[in-house]
Amino acid sequence: MAAENVFLLHALLMGIFITFVYDLLRIFRRVVPHGGFLVSLEDLGFWIYCAAEVFLMMYHESDGNLRWFAVIGALVGMFAYKKLVSPWFVKYVSLALGKALQAMGKTVWFLLKPFRAANAKVKTAAGTAGGRLRRWIRNCGRHVKKRLTFFLKMLKMTL
Repeated sequence: MAAENVFLLHALLMGIFITFVYDLLRIFRRVVPHGGFLVSLEDLGFWIYCAAEVFLMMYHESDGNLRWFAVIGALVGMFAYKKLVSPWFVKYVSLALGKALQAMGKTVWFLLKPFRAANAKVKTAAGTAGGRLRRWIRNCGRHVKKRLTFFLKMLKMTL
């Protein structure tokens, strides 16, 4: 009986930990906004990590057997953390990190001001190398998106 209680406690803590890690991912997404493709990759990596953690817990604690009270314990831990801690944690940590990054950006912008003024005289009519690189990367991304869309349509037609 004591072993099941310890296992239930570990499952509860695992649920809290999984939700905490996802909150860190949510904070990262708020501070550094990015597109849907990267969000999907992040989610895929997160769920693979979570599956491995849950599998290892089940393997070590219950010899690989699925215990439903452990699943319910993990869900209770997730729900409790999500309702009690998560809203404030995500809001205030992302706000603090956003303000800190904004202040750092303004500082760097101010420190690089002499270099920007000197570089403005050097620019040519064709644009800077950085601008050309950004356009090339954007065009490559568009090309890859078109090709992937084409292959997805072909796959749907084949199936």
